[in-house]
Amino acid sequence: MSIRAHFAPIREIPKAEQGRHVLASVTFTTTASLTLTEHGSPDLAIPMADGPAQEFREVWTVPGRPRWAIRDDLAYAHDGQYLFIAGLLPEQDVYTPPVRKLYEKAFALVNHLGYAHIFRMWNFVGDIVGANAEGMEVYQDFVQGRAQAFETYKGRGTAHMPAATGIGTRDRGIAFSLLASHQDVPRHVENLKQTPAYHYPKEYGPKPPSFARATILGDALYVSGTASILGHATVHQGDVESQTRVVLDNIAHLVSRENLTAQGIDDGHELKDLRLIKVYVRHASDIPAVRAACEEACGTGVEVKYLNVAVCRDDLLVEIEGIVPGREWAL
Repeated sequence: MSIRAHFAPIREIPKAEQGRHVLASVTFTTTASLTLTEHGSPDLAIPMADGPAQEFREVWTVPGRPRWAIRDDLAYAHDGQYLFIAGLLPEQDVYTPPVRKLYEKAFALVNHLGYAHIFRMWNFVGDIVGANAEGMEVYQDFVQGRAQAFETYKGRGTAHMPAATGIGTRDRGIAFSLLASHQDVPRHVENLKQTPAYHYPKEYGPKPPSFARATILGDALYVSGTASILGHATVHQGDVESQTRVVLDNIAHLVSRENLTAQGIDDGHELKDLRLIKVYVRHASDIPAVRAACEEACGTGVEVKYLNVAVCRDDLLVEIEGIVPGREWAL
């Protein structure tokens, strides 16, 4: 039995279906916090909603009974098969050193607890395209600290880099969450239409982003935050409808049999297989157009959450992530 997730109303205490247990939750709300719920599970709250109508939780469940704790500015939970870690960093003048320190703590905890395979990360970056106290873009500042932590963790290679999202919030400061497995070995996947993010040229910052376009764990496929980028360049600047089509086309190709078999994976999916979709839109006025394009591509019966936050480049208007669930998710 695998790790699973579902969306839930914020007013409900995180709960799991019969025979499963809550590992952790991420709450998309109006303020930031990192706490343990009354049942003990970690909950990372991210300021990404502009009011109650947009608030929701993403709840992760596992077959085993987890152990939970807060240690060294991190909250974590694990059940012998899967590990969740979350961290929260308040606003800084410069982020590289504290981000490196916090992520190195998380990676050290991964090693200490024996969960060797990080397969998904989320990075929530306040004022993401703003400037730090030295004039560097906050996202580039963050990316540099994260890259240094990855080098401490695994050296300068790229094969270990998991699927990830780096997205703005509606406040300041940085938060993250990650998932790791004890035994299941992930396969990290690239989109052959896009330059791997870890090979981006210097024009995007002193260190390239540390993530793969997707990760496969078991028979579930985790799609990273995906934007209107071909090669390494933003396309259709200022045109949200065209950007959304490129994002959807990028994801469709990423999960396709053509792309996966070219990387030695005998599998393939369609956009309509995607679930747990989160769509990040820079301008609230663009959400109706983005929603229409997503419903046409993914179907109207799929639950999609739309959040009005900035994307990691100032010329990107929309970013989309999701999961192609494994067969066990339906059992």
